[in-house]
Amino acid sequence: MRIAAYCRVSTDKEDQLNSLEAQKNFFSEYTERTGDVLVRLYADEGLSGTRIKNRKEFLQMMSDAEQGFFDMVVVKDISRFARNTVDLLQCIRKLKALGIETQFLTANMTSMGNSEFVLTIFGALAQEESANTSKRVKFGKKINAEKGRVPNFVFGYDKKSGDYFNLNVNNAEAEVVREIYRLYTIEGYGTAKIAKILNGKKIKTKRGCNWSSNSVFRILSNEIYTGRIINGKQEVTDFLTGERRKKNESEWMITVNPAVKIIETETFVAAGKILSRRGISFKNEGERYSSKYIFSTLIKCRECGRSFRRMERKYKKVYVRWVCSARNLNGAHTCPDATSVDENELIDALKNYFMNLLNGKNNVVKYFVEKFSKVYKAKEGNSDYENAIKRDIEKLNIVRSKYMNMYTDDIITRDELNEKIGGTREKIAALENKLKITQCDKVGQMRVESILNRMFKNVESIVNVKDMTNAQLKKIVRKIEVDKYGNVDICLKIAGDFLIDSAIRNYDNRT
Repeated sequence: MRIAAYCRVSTDKEDQLNSLEAQKNFFSEYTERTGDVLVRLYADEGLSGTRIKNRKEFLQMMSDAEQGFFDMVVVKDISRFARNTVDLLQCIRKLKALGIETQFLTANMTSMGNSEFVLTIFGALAQEESANTSKRVKFGKKINAEKGRVPNFVFGYDKKSGDYFNLNVNNAEAEVVREIYRLYTIEGYGTAKIAKILNGKKIKTKRGCNWSSNSVFRILSNEIYTGRIINGKQEVTDFLTGERRKKNESEWMITVNPAVKIIETETFVAAGKILSRRGISFKNEGERYSSKYIFSTLIKCRECGRSFRRMERKYKKVYVRWVCSARNLNGAHTCPDATSVDENELIDALKNYFMNLLNGKNNVVKYFVEKFSKVYKAKEGNSDYENAIKRDIEKLNIVRSKYMNMYTDDIITRDELNEKIGGTREKIAALENKLKITQCDKVGQMRVESILNRMFKNVESIVNVKDMTNAQLKKIVRKIEVDKYGNVDICLKIAGDFLIDSAIRNYDNRT
């Protein structure tokens, strides 16, 4: 008889893999003894028996059964076949319908010779055993988490095999972690660019692979580098399906271990804010952060809020212009802004803008210090001042969202949308700026002048705007806004995203 043998182990631990080899040897000896022909041995390593969809070899066996490759399936034990009673019965019924018998050697049972009632009882016992195992594992993880169990494999650390509670800082890798945070929070590079830099230096991940945007993201979002070890963020709610749920932060088990600290908490928080801001931008506007070109994701369309994209044309010489990405990709009906900004002319305009800014340095410092003080005094005289600003921002966002939805549903036209929410984005930005000022303490108030002077020092250090990188420019400029009339506004960034608004008016380069 042509038979197929199936075996499985639930983990890839050495003792289990030895068990797998023992199962394979068992079937080889079995066929020699019975004189049957072993068509194929199907073996799944390190996979749970509660979910069939993850077992490639099992699925292949069921597929081969449909092709008539064998006459019988031999399994050592019911629990090796399935630990889910429903899956067990469904698969046995399917094989029976194909005329294929399933034999469980340990229990001396066959799908043809025994009733489904008996098979169901044995299947239920296997499922219950799996449920009890799940409970024991969950309990063990909970105890270890409360003691401060650390991850097995984290870049920046070394760990001895089997040691659940100790990590040693790997100094060479720790320097790479610090460099990643510096490039992201100070230099302004994106995760993809950082990965490219690390790969260019021949630096490998913990597993010896090249860096990717995701691997850099995991470094930037892992709080262990601040010395906080967090366990219990998720839990398995159904051991049969493997379904998980995220737990509330109040349910997390946190252990503080200064010995594993690589970066400061403030640096981690700063990285988190940037990640969040860029994530929201991508979710709302569909735009990915980029630092490829000098003005990448810096030039914003005042009409639709999308970034301008770089367009390169060659006619006798190379012409580089920036245009609204929404209009360029989806047509004029999506955005009325037809302005085309010449890159070289914008660089020259920016150069002149910086020169004028330096010439008016004292007035700018005086203006912003007075603005800072004015807002702070208003806050001191009104305990609800900060909440009032938040309510105003929320109201404007609701209004903007309402009309955006109406436009998306074709209830209003683009012109009507602009009429309804014209200037809303600027009002929100101004209120958010005011909110940031109210959230500063007295020390922050006193430091504003030195922060401004440091910004001017960065501007003075610019030798040639054309040679600046996108990351360098983003240290100084928050955004460059362009409207449909060709007006270009520049917003400078100081003191953690406070804005100084200025403008280059009547940029006459429209198409």
